[in-house]
Amino acid sequence: MFKSYQIKWYFILSGILTVSTLLLRQENTSEAEWWEFFIYAFQIFASLLVCWLIHGYFLVNKFSWFKNYSKYSLSILLSILATFALSFVFFTFLPQNILNAKVVPYNTFSDLKVHFTGAFFLSLICYVVFYSTHANSALQDTKLENEILEQAHLRAQLLSLQQQISPHFLFNSLSTLKTIATDQPTKNYIVQLASVYRYVLNFNEHYLTPLKDEIAFIKSYLYIMNERFEDSLQVNITVQEKHLKLMIPPLSLQLLIENAIKHNMISLEHPLNISITTDDAPALIVENNFQPKKILEEGTGTGLKNIIERYKLLANEQIHILNDAGKFSVTLPLIEK
Repeated sequence: MFKSYQIKWYFILSGILTVSTLLLRQENTSEAEWWEFFIYAFQIFASLLVCWLIHGYFLVNKFSWFKNYSKYSLSILLSILATFALSFVFFTFLPQNILNAKVVPYNTFSDLKVHFTGAFFLSLICYVVFYSTHANSALQDTKLENEILEQAHLRAQLLSLQQQISPHFLFNSLSTLKTIATDQPTKNYIVQLASVYRYVLNFNEHYLTPLKDEIAFIKSYLYIMNERFEDSLQVNITVQEKHLKLMIPPLSLQLLIENAIKHNMISLEHPLNISITTDDAPALIVENNFQPKKILEEGTGTGLKNIIERYKLLANEQIHILNDAGKFSVTLPLIEK
Protein backbone atom coordinates (compact mmCIF):
# COMPACT_ATOMS: atom_id res chain seq x y z
CA MET A 1 0.00 0.00 0.00
CA PHE A 2 2.83 2.41 0.85
CA LYS A 3 4.16 2.17 -2.69
CA SER A 4 0.80 1.87 -4.50
CA TYR A 5 -0.67 4.92 -2.76
CA GLN A 6 2.52 7.01 -3.10
CA ILE A 7 2.52 7.78 0.66
CA LYS A 8 5.95 9.40 0.41
CA TRP A 9 4.56 12.09 -1.86
CA TYR A 10 1.59 12.60 0.47
CA PHE A 11 3.96 13.54 3.31
CA ILE A 12 6.00 15.77 1.00
CA LEU A 13 2.88 17.63 -0.24
CA SER A 14 1.44 17.97 3.28
CA GLY A 15 4.72 19.33 4.63
CA ILE A 16 5.02 21.86 1.78
CA LEU A 17 1.43 23.12 2.24
CA THR A 18 1.80 23.35 6.01
CA VAL A 19 5.02 25.35 5.93
CA SER A 20 4.03 27.57 3.00
CA THR A 21 0.61 28.51 4.44
CA LEU A 22 2.16 29.31 7.81
CA LEU A 23 4.71 31.60 6.15
CA LEU A 24 1.95 33.38 4.19
CA ARG A 25 -0.27 34.04 7.23
CA GLN A 26 -0.58 37.66 8.32
CA GLU A 27 -1.11 36.82 11.99
CA ASN A 28 1.79 37.08 14.43
CA THR A 29 2.63 33.37 14.60
CA SER A 30 5.39 34.06 17.12
CA GLU A 31 2.70 34.44 19.81
CA ALA A 32 1.19 31.02 19.11
CA GLU A 33 1.76 28.08 21.46
CA TRP A 34 3.46 24.92 20.23
CA TRP A 35 0.23 22.93 20.45
CA GLU A 36 -1.46 25.44 18.14
CA PHE A 37 1.07 24.64 15.42
CA PHE A 38 0.43 20.97 16.06
CA ILE A 39 -3.33 21.40 15.62
CA TYR A 40 -2.80 23.51 12.50
CA ALA A 41 -0.54 20.87 10.92
CA PHE A 42 -2.95 18.10 12.00
CA GLN A 43 -5.83 19.80 10.15
CA ILE A 44 -3.85 20.06 6.90
CA PHE A 45 -2.40 16.54 7.12
CA ALA A 46 -5.79 15.01 7.95
CA SER A 47 -7.63 16.88 5.16
CA LEU A 48 -4.97 15.91 2.61
CA LEU A 49 -4.98 12.29 3.82
CA VAL A 50 -8.71 11.97 3.18
CA CYS A 51 -8.34 13.39 -0.35
CA TRP A 52 -5.22 11.34 -1.01
CA LEU A 53 -6.76 8.01 -0.01
CA ILE A 54 -9.95 8.65 -2.01
CA HIS A 55 -7.99 9.56 -5.14
CA GLY A 56 -5.64 6.65 -4.52
CA TYR A 57 -8.48 4.18 -4.25
CA PHE A 58 -10.00 5.24 -7.57
CA LEU A 59 -6.71 5.63 -9.47
CA VAL A 60 -5.00 2.45 -8.25
CA ASN A 61 -7.99 0.12 -8.64
CA LYS A 62 -9.85 -0.74 -11.82
CA PHE A 63 -13.64 -0.80 -12.01
CA SER A 64 -15.50 -2.49 -14.83
CA TRP A 65 -18.81 -0.72 -14.31
CA PHE A 66 -17.75 2.81 -15.36
CA LYS A 67 -15.24 4.50 -17.62
CA ASN A 68 -12.09 6.33 -16.57
CA TYR A 69 -13.55 9.82 -16.93
CA SER A 70 -16.50 8.89 -14.70
CA LYS A 71 -14.12 7.33 -12.20
CA TYR A 72 -11.93 10.44 -12.05
CA SER A 73 -14.93 12.77 -11.72
CA LEU A 74 -16.40 10.67 -8.90
CA SER A 75 -13.02 10.64 -7.16
CA ILE A 76 -12.82 14.44 -7.20
CA LEU A 77 -16.44 14.87 -6.10
CA LEU A 78 -16.15 12.47 -3.15
CA SER A 79 -12.88 14.03 -1.98
CA ILE A 80 -14.46 17.52 -2.11
CA LEU A 81 -17.42 16.38 0.00
CA ALA A 82 -15.18 14.51 2.44
CA THR A 83 -12.85 17.51 2.86
CA PHE A 84 -15.83 19.87 3.30
CA ALA A 85 -17.31 17.63 6.00
CA LEU A 86 -13.96 17.20 7.76
CA SER A 87 -13.35 20.96 7.85
CA PHE A 88 -16.78 21.42 9.49
CA VAL A 89 -15.85 18.85 12.14
CA PHE A 90 -12.58 20.68 12.83
CA PHE A 91 -14.40 24.02 13.09
CA THR A 92 -16.91 22.58 15.51
CA PHE A 93 -14.76 20.55 17.87
CA LEU A 94 -11.21 21.92 17.79
CA PRO A 95 -10.43 24.75 20.25
CA GLN A 96 -10.02 28.32 19.01
CA ASN A 97 -6.48 29.68 18.86
CA ILE A 98 -4.38 32.39 17.22
CA LEU A 99 -3.82 30.38 14.03
CA ASN A 100 -7.52 29.75 13.36
CA ALA A 101 -8.98 32.94 14.84
CA LYS A 102 -9.99 34.23 11.38
CA VAL A 103 -11.44 30.96 10.09
CA VAL A 104 -14.62 31.50 8.05
CA PRO A 105 -17.68 30.16 9.91
CA TYR A 106 -20.54 28.11 8.42
CA ASN A 107 -23.35 30.60 8.96
CA THR A 108 -24.27 31.88 5.49
CA PHE A 109 -24.37 30.60 1.94
CA SER A 110 -21.32 32.73 1.13
CA ASP A 111 -19.46 31.05 3.98
CA LEU A 112 -20.37 27.62 2.65
CA LYS A 113 -19.25 28.66 -0.84
CA VAL A 114 -15.83 29.69 0.53
CA HIS A 115 -15.37 26.34 2.28
CA PHE A 116 -16.56 24.44 -0.78
CA THR A 117 -14.11 26.34 -3.01
CA GLY A 118 -11.26 25.59 -0.58
CA ALA A 119 -12.21 21.91 -0.53
CA PHE A 120 -12.30 21.89 -4.34
CA PHE A 121 -8.80 23.34 -4.74
CA LEU A 122 -7.39 21.04 -2.04
CA SER A 123 -8.93 18.04 -3.78
CA LEU A 124 -7.65 19.21 -7.16
CA ILE A 125 -4.10 19.67 -5.85
CA CYS A 126 -4.13 16.17 -4.35
CA TYR A 127 -5.51 14.70 -7.57
CA VAL A 128 -2.89 16.34 -9.81
CA VAL A 129 0.03 15.34 -7.56
CA PHE A 130 -1.23 11.78 -7.00
CA TYR A 131 -2.03 11.26 -10.69
CA SER A 132 1.41 12.53 -11.73
CA THR A 133 3.34 10.37 -9.25
CA HIS A 134 1.15 7.34 -9.92
CA ALA A 135 1.53 7.70 -13.70
CA ASN A 136 5.30 8.15 -13.39
CA SER A 137 5.59 5.09 -11.13
CA ALA A 138 3.48 3.02 -13.53
CA LEU A 139 5.65 4.19 -16.43
CA GLN A 140 8.84 3.19 -14.62
CA ASP A 141 7.38 -0.24 -13.76
CA THR A 142 6.33 -0.70 -17.38
CA LYS A 143 9.80 0.24 -18.61
CA LEU A 144 11.38 -2.23 -16.17
CA GLU A 145 9.02 -5.00 -17.26
CA ASN A 146 9.71 -4.22 -20.91
CA GLU A 147 13.46 -4.34 -20.29
CA ILE A 148 13.15 -7.71 -18.55
CA LEU A 149 10.99 -9.06 -21.38
CA GLU A 150 13.36 -7.60 -23.97
CA GLN A 151 16.36 -9.27 -22.31
CA ALA A 152 14.50 -12.59 -22.20
CA HIS A 153 13.53 -12.14 -25.84
CA LEU A 154 17.11 -11.33 -26.85
CA ARG A 155 18.44 -14.37 -25.01
CA ALA A 156 15.90 -16.63 -26.73
CA GLN A 157 16.56 -15.02 -30.12
CA LEU A 158 20.34 -15.30 -29.77
CA LEU A 159 20.11 -18.96 -28.82
CA SER A 160 17.84 -19.49 -31.81
CA LEU A 161 20.29 -17.71 -34.12
CA GLN A 162 23.21 -19.71 -32.77
CA GLN A 163 21.38 -22.93 -33.55
CA GLN A 164 20.83 -22.06 -37.22
CA ILE A 165 24.24 -23.17 -38.52
CA SER A 166 23.71 -25.44 -41.50
CA PRO A 167 24.23 -29.15 -40.72
CA HIS A 168 25.65 -29.89 -44.18
CA PHE A 169 29.17 -29.23 -42.83
CA LEU A 170 28.79 -32.28 -40.58
CA PHE A 171 27.56 -34.49 -43.41
CA ASN A 172 30.29 -33.37 -45.79
CA SER A 173 32.94 -33.96 -43.13
CA LEU A 174 31.68 -37.45 -42.37
CA SER A 175 31.57 -38.23 -46.08
CA THR A 176 35.17 -37.13 -46.43
CA LEU A 177 36.14 -39.18 -43.40
CA LYS A 178 34.87 -42.35 -45.08
CA THR A 179 37.25 -41.89 -47.98
CA ILE A 180 40.36 -41.55 -45.83
CA ALA A 181 42.42 -44.60 -45.07
CA THR A 182 43.01 -45.73 -41.49
CA ASP A 183 46.42 -44.13 -41.11
CA GLN A 184 47.90 -40.99 -39.50
CA PRO A 185 45.97 -38.59 -41.72
CA THR A 186 42.79 -40.26 -40.53
CA LYS A 187 43.78 -39.72 -36.92
CA ASN A 188 44.65 -36.09 -37.58
CA TYR A 189 41.35 -35.56 -39.30
CA ILE A 190 39.39 -37.03 -36.41
CA VAL A 191 41.35 -34.93 -33.90
CA GLN A 192 40.54 -31.74 -35.80
CA LEU A 193 36.92 -32.76 -36.22
CA ALA A 194 36.65 -33.38 -32.47
CA SER A 195 38.24 -29.98 -31.84
CA VAL A 196 35.65 -28.30 -34.06
CA TYR A 197 32.69 -29.86 -32.33
CA ARG A 198 34.16 -29.37 -28.90
CA TYR A 199 34.30 -25.66 -29.65
CA VAL A 200 30.74 -25.63 -30.98
CA LEU A 201 29.43 -27.41 -27.89
CA ASN A 202 31.39 -25.23 -25.46
CA PHE A 203 30.42 -21.92 -27.00
CA ASN A 204 26.90 -22.66 -28.20
CA GLU A 205 25.41 -20.81 -25.21
CA HIS A 206 28.01 -18.00 -25.14
CA TYR A 207 27.24 -14.73 -26.87
CA LEU A 208 30.85 -13.60 -27.31
CA THR A 209 34.19 -15.36 -27.57
CA PRO A 210 37.81 -14.09 -27.73
CA LEU A 211 39.14 -13.74 -31.24
CA LYS A 212 42.08 -15.95 -30.21
CA ASP A 213 39.74 -18.89 -29.54
CA GLU A 214 37.78 -18.27 -32.73
CA ILE A 215 41.00 -18.31 -34.80
CA ALA A 216 42.12 -21.57 -33.17
CA PHE A 217 38.72 -23.07 -33.98
CA ILE A 218 38.89 -21.84 -37.59
CA LYS A 219 42.27 -23.50 -38.09
CA SER A 220 40.76 -26.85 -37.09
CA TYR A 221 37.77 -26.17 -39.30
CA LEU A 222 40.03 -25.30 -42.27
CA TYR A 223 42.06 -28.47 -41.76
CA ILE A 224 38.87 -30.41 -42.38
CA MET A 225 37.84 -28.28 -45.34
CA ASN A 226 41.30 -28.62 -46.93
CA GLU A 227 40.93 -32.38 -46.86
CA ARG A 228 37.86 -31.88 -48.99
CA PHE A 229 39.06 -29.13 -51.35
CA GLU A 230 42.85 -29.56 -51.11
CA ASP A 231 44.68 -26.72 -52.92
CA SER A 232 41.44 -25.32 -54.31
CA LEU A 233 40.85 -23.51 -51.03
CA GLN A 234 43.54 -21.06 -49.92
CA VAL A 235 43.10 -19.19 -46.61
CA ASN A 236 45.58 -16.66 -45.26
CA ILE A 237 45.19 -15.49 -41.64
CA THR A 238 47.01 -12.32 -40.56
CA VAL A 239 45.74 -11.08 -37.21
CA GLN A 240 47.53 -8.53 -35.03
CA GLU A 241 48.52 -9.81 -31.59
CA LYS A 242 46.84 -6.90 -29.79
CA HIS A 243 43.47 -7.84 -31.27
CA LEU A 244 43.42 -11.46 -30.09
CA LYS A 245 41.81 -10.58 -26.75
CA LEU A 246 38.92 -8.70 -28.36
CA MET A 247 35.58 -10.44 -28.76
CA ILE A 248 33.31 -11.54 -31.60
CA PRO A 249 30.13 -13.66 -31.68
CA PRO A 250 31.24 -17.32 -31.75
CA LEU A 251 31.15 -19.16 -35.09
CA SER A 252 31.01 -15.88 -37.06
CA LEU A 253 34.17 -16.76 -39.01
CA GLN A 254 32.87 -20.25 -39.72
CA LEU A 255 29.67 -18.80 -41.12
CA LEU A 256 31.58 -16.40 -43.40
CA ILE A 257 33.91 -19.08 -44.74
CA GLU A 258 31.00 -21.46 -45.22
CA ASN A 259 29.13 -18.68 -47.02
CA ALA A 260 32.10 -18.07 -49.35
CA ILE A 261 32.41 -21.78 -50.16
CA LYS A 262 28.68 -22.12 -50.74
CA HIS A 263 28.39 -19.25 -53.24
CA ASN A 264 31.68 -19.45 -55.17
CA MET A 265 33.23 -21.87 -57.65
CA ILE A 266 36.15 -23.84 -56.21
CA SER A 267 38.57 -25.76 -58.39
CA LEU A 268 42.29 -26.05 -59.08
CA GLU A 269 41.82 -23.78 -62.10
CA HIS A 270 39.77 -21.30 -60.06
CA PRO A 271 40.88 -21.56 -56.44
CA LEU A 272 38.97 -19.70 -53.73
CA ASN A 273 41.31 -17.33 -51.93
CA ILE A 274 40.18 -16.10 -48.52
CA SER A 275 42.10 -13.62 -46.37
CA ILE A 276 41.37 -12.95 -42.69
CA THR A 277 42.96 -9.76 -41.35
CA THR A 278 42.42 -7.09 -38.70
CA ASP A 279 42.69 -3.31 -38.79
CA ASP A 280 42.97 -0.59 -36.15
CA ALA A 281 39.26 0.23 -36.13
CA PRO A 282 39.45 -2.43 -34.59
CA ALA A 283 37.70 -4.82 -36.95
CA LEU A 284 38.11 -8.23 -38.51
CA ILE A 285 38.04 -8.29 -42.32
CA VAL A 286 37.19 -11.47 -44.21
CA GLU A 287 37.73 -11.12 -47.97
CA ASN A 288 37.53 -13.57 -50.86
CA ASN A 289 37.74 -13.42 -54.65
CA PHE A 290 34.23 -13.36 -56.10
CA GLN A 291 33.55 -16.13 -58.62
CA PRO A 292 29.87 -17.01 -58.23
CA LYS A 293 28.53 -20.42 -59.09
CA LYS A 294 26.25 -20.72 -62.08
CA ILE A 295 23.91 -22.91 -60.05
CA LEU A 296 23.68 -21.91 -56.40
CA GLU A 297 23.41 -24.51 -53.66
CA GLU A 298 20.16 -24.67 -51.76
CA GLY A 299 20.35 -23.11 -48.33
CA THR A 300 18.35 -21.44 -45.60
CA GLY A 301 19.95 -18.02 -46.22
CA THR A 302 20.82 -17.61 -42.55
CA GLY A 303 24.60 -17.10 -42.84
CA LEU A 304 25.09 -13.35 -43.16
CA LYS A 305 21.66 -12.63 -41.70
CA ASN A 306 22.65 -14.60 -38.61
CA ILE A 307 25.78 -12.49 -38.09
CA ILE A 308 23.99 -9.18 -38.81
CA GLU A 309 21.28 -9.97 -36.24
CA ARG A 310 23.75 -11.10 -33.60
CA TYR A 311 25.83 -7.92 -33.89
CA LYS A 312 22.69 -5.81 -33.75
CA LEU A 313 21.37 -7.55 -30.65
CA LEU A 314 24.66 -7.94 -28.77
CA ALA A 315 26.48 -4.67 -29.36
CA ASN A 316 24.17 -2.49 -31.48
CA GLU A 317 26.89 -2.61 -34.16
CA GLN A 318 26.62 -2.99 -37.91
CA ILE A 319 28.80 -5.18 -40.09
CA HIS A 320 29.98 -3.84 -43.44
CA ILE A 321 29.57 -5.88 -46.63
CA LEU A 322 31.35 -4.92 -49.86
CA ASN A 323 31.07 -6.63 -53.23
CA ASP A 324 33.20 -4.75 -55.74
CA ALA A 325 35.79 -5.37 -58.46
CA GLY A 326 35.71 -9.13 -58.13
CA LYS A 327 36.18 -8.99 -54.36
CA PHE A 328 33.66 -9.81 -51.64
CA SER A 329 34.49 -8.69 -48.12
CA VAL A 330 32.76 -8.58 -44.76
CA THR A 331 34.03 -6.37 -41.93
CA LEU A 332 33.14 -7.44 -38.38
CA PRO A 333 33.65 -4.92 -35.54
CA LEU A 334 35.74 -6.32 -32.71
CA ILE A 335 34.07 -5.84 -29.33
CA GLU A 336 35.76 -4.87 -26.07
CA LYS A 337 35.45 -7.53 -23.38
